[in-house]
Amino acid sequence: MIGTQDLLIALTIGIFFFGAKKLPELSRSLGRALSEFKKGLEEPTDQPPAAPPPGKPEAPK
Repeated sequence: MIGTQDLLIALTIGIFFFGAKKLPELSRSLGRALSEFKKGLEEPTDQPPAAPPPGKPEAPK
């Protein structure tokens, strides 16, 4: 389980690598990406599966 000390260490390393000004922007974009990914998983697809291109024979069953 992730504890408080682990989060503080991760935050310190993040500030060291990216800088204090860039870190909120990175967190915000990561949150948006995760929410878009979850939204994409929840939405059903409206398109039926693609049919094989014409002219190619189907594999024997």
